[in-house]
Amino acid sequence: MPELDAHLPFESAAMPVTGMAADYVDGHFIAPHTHRRAQFLYATSGVMVIETAAGRWVVPPTRGVWLLANVPHTVRMRGVVNMKTLFVNPDAAPGLPTTDCVLDVSPLLRELILAASILPLAYVADSRDGRLMRFLLDELRALPALPFHLPWPTDPRLNRVCTHLAAHPDDPATVGDWATTLAMSSKTFHRQFQQHTGITFGRWRQQARLLLSLEQLAQGDKILHVALQHGYSSQSAYSAMFKRHFGVSPSDFYR
Repeated sequence: MPELDAHLPFESAAMPVTGMAADYVDGHFIAPHTHRRAQFLYATSGVMVIETAAGRWVVPPTRGVWLLANVPHTVRMRGVVNMKTLFVNPDAAPGLPTTDCVLDVSPLLRELILAASILPLAYVADSRDGRLMRFLLDELRALPALPFHLPWPTDPRLNRVCTHLAAHPDDPATVGDWATTLAMSSKTFHRQFQQHTGITFGRWRQQARLLLSLEQLAQGDKILHVALQHGYSSQSAYSAMFKRHFGVSPSDFYR
């Protein structure tokens, strides 16, 4: 796979942190793969949808996703994606994330990532380039994890529910409807869903609708169309929930 072959020199470089840049067209898909080092993916434009066995991360501009080494994952591009990737040794600095997560990308970190993506692979540790990379690591350690993760159940029955809702986020079926479909009580459905995902079904569906809507927003769809396609009765209802979850309105999100 060409894009994975291009990663190899950056993964095997001697320096503890390396950066690279790559551009992808809308809809491009990178098949399941792993990296020998931790990876931080950031896009200056477009949305990346990253999936692992544990769930899905939807990553818009101003956010980046941290993946631990040797975690199998796929990447799907929504919109034209200008991706910057950092490969980081687990021991490059103390306090780096110990779980897969989405991190906020401050304006300062953005500039550091852009600079790191064009540095040579063999830079001198005690040089401007080396100090830039150490500063970048300091910024990565200081960032809070954000709620852009959609956990995925391993139970086959619940997995079927989540897969259906990811494909049809406007499906209004209730917990009672799903419990009947799976031949269990509503109470059992609630309990098992929270046990397998860590969150309630209602919260999962709300988060799924919002995160999935980011993909269509990235492709330039009208906000009203996105709202209706994701189970909201109106643009205002969608915008209110969007702002409550992400802190800004849908129209402001990508500015």
